[in-house]
Amino acid sequence: MVAGKVDTGVKDDARSKNALKKEAKDAAKLAKKQAAQEAQGKPDEADSAEDHSKGKYGKLEMNASQNKVQRELKRVSDIDTSFANKSVLIRARLHTSRAKGKQCFVVFRQGRSTIQGILTVGDIVSKQMLKFVANISKESIVDVIGKIQNVPNPIESCTQSDVELVCEEVWIVSEAEPRLPLLIDDASRPDSETGEDGLSKVNQETKLDNRFLDLRTPTNQAIYRVEAAVCRFFREALDKQGFVEIHTPKIIPAASEGGANVFKVSYFKTSAYLAQSPQLYKQMAIASDFEKVYTVGAVFRAEDSNTHRHLTEFVGLDLEMSFDSHYHEVMDTIGNMFTEIFKGLKNNYTKEIEQVRKQFPSEEFAFLEPPLKLQFPQAVKMLRDVGIEMGDEDDLSTPNEKLLGRLVKAKYGTDFYMLDKYPLAVRPFYTMPDPKDPKYSNSYDMFMRGEEILSGAQRIHDSAFLTERAKHHGIDLETIKSYIDAFKYGCPPHAGGGIGMERVTMLYLGLDNIRKTSMFPRDPKRLTP
Repeated sequence: MVAGKVDTGVKDDARSKNALKKEAKDAAKLAKKQAAQEAQGKPDEADSAEDHSKGKYGKLEMNASQNKVQRELKRVSDIDTSFANKSVLIRARLHTSRAKGKQCFVVFRQGRSTIQGILTVGDIVSKQMLKFVANISKESIVDVIGKIQNVPNPIESCTQSDVELVCEEVWIVSEAEPRLPLLIDDASRPDSETGEDGLSKVNQETKLDNRFLDLRTPTNQAIYRVEAAVCRFFREALDKQGFVEIHTPKIIPAASEGGANVFKVSYFKTSAYLAQSPQLYKQMAIASDFEKVYTVGAVFRAEDSNTHRHLTEFVGLDLEMSFDSHYHEVMDTIGNMFTEIFKGLKNNYTKEIEQVRKQFPSEEFAFLEPPLKLQFPQAVKMLRDVGIEMGDEDDLSTPNEKLLGRLVKAKYGTDFYMLDKYPLAVRPFYTMPDPKDPKYSNSYDMFMRGEEILSGAQRIHDSAFLTERAKHHGIDLETIKSYIDAFKYGCPPHAGGGIGMERVTMLYLGLDNIRKTSMFPRDPKRLTP
């Protein structure tokens, strides 16, 4: 049964110009061919000939798990010259097809991997079968049985470039609507290229509106594997150091970091807030003798920031640990953790990184081992040396952060560095002041390619001093009572920090927008899909 047209919820004008133009061309060709046949009173030659391929192609009944069949599906990525002359079964998407005379060339795509298929009219493939395959809509999922053969010249357009699949059976498993909102090839084009016939590429909003299609591109398949690895290496590096993963509430009774940048939600007969940070709960875990903890989870910020690096919901990689004598023990632990992440990506995800760079070119990410550590006054001096005017206790603006990143890269050859001893005036009330200079604090930020990816500090663990600092900042003590209470019964000195997973991935890969590393981004203007 042929499926009816599905309402994708996307207006025609949101679809790529390339997709519309190609559909118009295809429709014109088909209409011309049919008109010629009708004028001559001739039926289609393929329809009138005997079909000796009957039973080897068609549309399968919808899979509702009617039967459990034991068969071996091969991964396209595994198929190489060692499979020559062997029969295989694959399930993949029909990426493109091109019929010419008695042959049809098809590219099958499975995730990031592609392989060329070929059908030639003969003993196995009838004219009717060739016509059927040539008319399968792009992005349909198909089951294909065929024989692998080596090719004399590499097929540059496919990842499996040394082999092709001689198709013997082709079955539609799930048929795609013929009118695609965007073409995968168009969405995959490098920034330096334009679409077919000089038309523009698919813009970011169209991609995000049709994310279920956009995520199929080889680049996106690679990006989200790299991002998954960032999260995995974060966990592994800390697990080796004796950290415990904890899970903290995302619905909380008061704004976790103060201020108005918080989402208020209805909670039965009262109100609650979406957590801006797991800060309180990490510190409560330290006060509960867990010593070293980390958490991975959603963080919400009600900031009307429509920038390339801000989201209203992101994945926070947060950690907190007690220390013996100095907060630099924590700072060094975090720096070494980043080194483990960078080394893990470099050593294990070369193919994915190369795939991303094909579409979004960037320089290889550079880092030092151990990481570079600078103090805030050093950074101020570097900026002043190139003509930037700023006071000793001024915070770094975004342009100055980026400039400092370039200066650090030129001088030290690293894209990652740690900046210690921020001015106390620009840090939250719970930050421990520097005991040697009250203008500064025991706090630090960390940067990748000149953009902040972690903000952290030694926290005040004494309830009386914490109360004093809160009063100094004009904070209503009742609103943070539970926070202060956590330190009334003894708490070890501790420090930590919070990291944005999407931002780390964006900057490591050298991408220009965090929406490229958020699978379904949320920002002030986007709440769907």
